[in-house]
Amino acid sequence: MRSPRRPTRSAPSDIPHPLSSQENLSRQEAGVGLRTIENAWGRDVASVASELEVDPAIGLTSGEAANRLIRLRPNQLVAATGPSAVALFLRQFANAMVLVLIVAAVVTALTGEMTDTIVIATIVLLNGVVGFAQEYSAQSALEALKGMEADRVTVRRDGGSRSVEASDIVPGDVVELTTGDLVPADLRLTEARTLRIAEAALTGESESSPKVVEPLPAAGTASIADRHNMAFKGTAVTFGRGVGVVVATGMQTELGRIAALLKVRSEVPTPLQRRLTALARRLAAGGLVVCVLVFLFGLARGEPVRAMFLTAVSLAVAAIPEGLPAVITVALALGARRMAERRALVRKLVAVETLGSVDVICTDKTGTLTENQMLVERAWTPLGEYSVTGSGYAPAGAVTGSGDPATDPYLDRLATVAALCNDAILQAPDRAGGPWRLSGDPTEGALLALAGKLGADPATDRELLPRVEELPFDADRRRMTTLHRGPGGYRVLAKGALESLTSALSDQTVTVISAQHVAERWASEGLRILALADRSTVQPPQVLEQRLELVGLVGMTDPPRREAATSLAACRAAGIRPVIITGDHPATAAALATRIGVGGAGHQILSGEEMATIDDLTLQERVTDIAIYARVAPADKMRIVGAWQRRHAVVAMTGDGVNDAPALRQADIGIAMGITGTDVSKEAADMVLADDNFATIVCAVEEGRRIYDNIRRVIRYLLSTNAGELWAMFLAPLIGLPVPLIAVQILWMNLVTDGLPAIALGFEPVEPDAMQRPPRPRDESLFAGGLWQHVLWVGLLMATTVLTMEALGRDLGWHWQTMVFTTLALLQLGHSLAVRSERRSTFRLPVRTNPWLFIGVGVTLAAQLMVVYLPPLQSIFGTVSLRPGELVIVLFASTTVFFAVELEKWRTRLRRPDDVGESDPSQR
Repeated sequence: MRSPRRPTRSAPSDIPHPLSSQENLSRQEAGVGLRTIENAWGRDVASVASELEVDPAIGLTSGEAANRLIRLRPNQLVAATGPSAVALFLRQFANAMVLVLIVAAVVTALTGEMTDTIVIATIVLLNGVVGFAQEYSAQSALEALKGMEADRVTVRRDGGSRSVEASDIVPGDVVELTTGDLVPADLRLTEARTLRIAEAALTGESESSPKVVEPLPAAGTASIADRHNMAFKGTAVTFGRGVGVVVATGMQTELGRIAALLKVRSEVPTPLQRRLTALARRLAAGGLVVCVLVFLFGLARGEPVRAMFLTAVSLAVAAIPEGLPAVITVALALGARRMAERRALVRKLVAVETLGSVDVICTDKTGTLTENQMLVERAWTPLGEYSVTGSGYAPAGAVTGSGDPATDPYLDRLATVAALCNDAILQAPDRAGGPWRLSGDPTEGALLALAGKLGADPATDRELLPRVEELPFDADRRRMTTLHRGPGGYRVLAKGALESLTSALSDQTVTVISAQHVAERWASEGLRILALADRSTVQPPQVLEQRLELVGLVGMTDPPRREAATSLAACRAAGIRPVIITGDHPATAAALATRIGVGGAGHQILSGEEMATIDDLTLQERVTDIAIYARVAPADKMRIVGAWQRRHAVVAMTGDGVNDAPALRQADIGIAMGITGTDVSKEAADMVLADDNFATIVCAVEEGRRIYDNIRRVIRYLLSTNAGELWAMFLAPLIGLPVPLIAVQILWMNLVTDGLPAIALGFEPVEPDAMQRPPRPRDESLFAGGLWQHVLWVGLLMATTVLTMEALGRDLGWHWQTMVFTTLALLQLGHSLAVRSERRSTFRLPVRTNPWLFIGVGVTLAAQLMVVYLPPLQSIFGTVSLRPGELVIVLFASTTVFFAVELEKWRTRLRRPDDVGESDPSQR
């Protein structure tokens, strides 16, 4: 297939562009001859031309075309008016977590704690820049869509052909098309000479569409894929020539309607964003209350006002884990890198975690679940039925069945027809084990591979039987016929639909009836069927397509990928519902679904025509019972995604064409194909598959669950340590003890003790049972699953440990404040080791699976000892050197949280032994 050529832009047309004030005219106000023609495919050419006031043989006059253009918008897609770059950047700071951090930064600046101010401000700015870059790049989807518009086009004006800017054509213009052209607008075809147009970007069908001129029945319900007398803006002519009358331009075309869908979709917060927003609000409210109470209790005990104010501010900073956004960004970035290594390229970091929450994956069929290569799987001759093995376009495989392939003469004739009534070319691999490459139509490539499996050599056959004449395939005849000259005469070879060849056959009633029964059975299995026939003559026949003899049938399909069934089974085990959405015929989609295990009892197939008869509420009620959607339009895909979302499901959507772009934007996570995908679909998506393989999505889901688990580990760790500090500061005055920590000590733990271990927890490997758990509910809180209880009791345990040490130390003459400071810091480090897993024992987790955590703990421990024992740091942090006995007490007390958490996990394993995997995560 030739690649579509884009004509180079030449000098501008002399036709004036409309003034900006005139661009607001609607088509309904434009007058007779300027309206979009609805259902043009259901009307004859004369009727359409009459309404548009044009003679297709002559075209419009230059004056009339200029007049229409002045009254209409140019034939261009109109971009959405999005927020400015400044507004987009400022929007990144309009969430609860960031606003609390900004307030904390201002307060610390006012109190002179500039180090903390700089750290907080850097974190806030970094997150703002990352978010801005992601959203700004996402706005380029419509620009990629506009790249599918032709530059110049040949039209008939004033009775002759002339080249004009594609943006200057108007309804009623008569456009001439030839191989390689991009269609500039929606056209009602008036001439179609073996015309074929690649419409995969709009319809999802891999094969180019043959075009006709006659009006179609049931015009009101015909899908885009079935409108064979139309040519659509943005599609490419792959063969033949045609002429069409423009019936829609710009945003009124099918491509324009997709652009409009891209414009109206608003951004949907990801599950993680919603959870973090809720977390920030709770922390802000709770932290404020505690800080005010600490300040008031301190004043009541007679503490200095300034000291208590600094302490309260330090607690405010400690209450908000300002490192959390940065740690989450690091975790998402690491996940994105690991996904890239597994062929999933992430365009938006938040999409990494969203994958772990997915309940439903709406997937395309062709190329994602299938090989996107046609393969002959069945063959039939009057002497037997055969199965054909092999893969791809390689001419290697076995032919076995009820007949004897070695003695069936029809198979040799069938191989000759397959090899010579064919315009495709197969190229051998350029390296050992590489794939065979196809140049030409996929159906003809499958026939060439079959010919090779039957022992034919197409290159040799072409030399022995050179082609001397042909009748190319067209949509009316639905067959292709070629004439070849051989040593003893001539051979007529033909292929096409069985019903189209029947009229050209000699009297073969019994054979044809048998073939029809086979064809019906194969069709019910989703196979595409071609009939092959031939005829031998001494002299060239006057009429090629008559007195042919049927030599056989072939049944072909786009086979499923080898890993498709396994990947879909893994989805079901993980509680994820796969749904097929395709532009193919329902029977074809159903046959594939049966082979790969999608659907089953109670799961229905719904076509685009049927969807048009039900409203959104009915669809929402039925959506859980539907496993396959066939022949659907772009708006239908958005309706399907929306129906699942209204049922509170997190939806992933795959796609490769322009028609998929709106649904990719609508879904919680859009996944585009990297090989077959259009630029439009890639720009609209959150993630791009480098290998177009559904199995890669399953790997990405596992990575998403790993990331969410790690984020929960970080939150569990940070909130528990912050809670320990808050409880200690809050409870000390209540039980008659001095405030145990000074402001600079709180800030030290907040910046150093919390920092490195929290980042290192983001490197933890995936839990063994990650893909055996159901997806998290969309509205599930970050505190679900016992997290808030853990934070509460661990914080209280930390506070109890250090307050006990304070009380004893004051009575026994210990350096109690330094001991409390150091013990609290080491308790937090022990806690970071204990929360590596919510269920599995730390002693069963190898160090090699996350060496960074142990490095972080070691570095932090060394830093804490330096603060305690180095005189320059002692003067800054108000510490003194601990005596050996005091250090031993500190080290012993600092293990309490670690062993308490291990005891908690042991009790969890006793209650729910089936939920805990004990395999080595490094092997996953």
